[in-house]
Amino acid sequence: MSLGPIMMDLVGYSLSELESQQIQEGSVGGIILFKRNYKNKAQLVELVREIRSIKPNILISVDHEGGRVWRFEDDFTKLPAMGVIGRIYDEDVNKAYDLAYSCGFVMASELLEVGIDFSFAPVLDLDYGTSKVIGDRAFHSDPNVVSNLAKHFIKGMADVGMKAVGKHYPGHGFVVPDSHHELPVDSREMSEIEFDLIAFKELVDYGLGGIMPAHIIYENCHSDPAGFSSFWLKDILRKKLNFEGVIFSDDLSMAGAKFIPQIEARVDAALEAGCNMVLVCNNPKELQKVVARKYSFQEGLTLMKGNLDAKVFKMDYSKHIQQVKNYE
Repeated sequence: MSLGPIMMDLVGYSLSELESQQIQEGSVGGIILFKRNYKNKAQLVELVREIRSIKPNILISVDHEGGRVWRFEDDFTKLPAMGVIGRIYDEDVNKAYDLAYSCGFVMASELLEVGIDFSFAPVLDLDYGTSKVIGDRAFHSDPNVVSNLAKHFIKGMADVGMKAVGKHYPGHGFVVPDSHHELPVDSREMSEIEFDLIAFKELVDYGLGGIMPAHIIYENCHSDPAGFSSFWLKDILRKKLNFEGVIFSDDLSMAGAKFIPQIEARVDAALEAGCNMVLVCNNPKELQKVVARKYSFQEGLTLMKGNLDAKVFKMDYSKHIQQVKNYE
């Protein structure tokens, strides 16, 4: 079943009348939840039920990476930052692989159980030790280690029924600025950026369901930020890396996206460049400007629908949650 290309956010613990109307629009195919939408698990289950009573096939997502990016605090098992797993890898490879798998399994299990389709995880950026926003969100500074750990994390997710979204393509770890607050510029040559691409390439071949590009200009490759660049999305990601999954924009209300002043033009540019679904969050006025517009439906988005494997969940959850709790 086809879906519209807009992923919107919500203001509170339940739907407002305006949000209920917006979800009914053909343009809206997804919802992303934030910490402000979570009070407790019972409230979250009711919110998901409320959303699906309006549009049953809508995608519901969250940023649930582990460490400091963790939206649902109570009643959900807290995962370590992925950089913790990378440090364990340097001491004990097999222990790190086991923990990465268990983290993916537990994260996916607990979200699928309450009706959330997927998390925007894992981070595939490299830890260069310079970025204000990445840091220990990255597994490691070595792309081969990132790839190997992410494979185990993604396998844990997949075994219980969830697709993964790798971010922030082609790599956010090198630049210092935070694209939430400004538009970073990466001055490296393509030959250097290809080092960051190693993990993305390996995981495309491994069956990554979605990819989120960065709001960064790689000025020696293309003049537009990656999420608005047909060079990065069509020429490199689709044609060279043979990625066949879903491309999600990062939030188009971030400062890094506002090199195009008008939100309508921003959405059009991201879709034209190759994004399949665009996030419009944390700015209700901008959201209101785009939800009533007409967009082409996106057939491939249903790839990201979650489907809890109840048998695997029942058999293995307790084992993996114990592994996560014992990680220290």
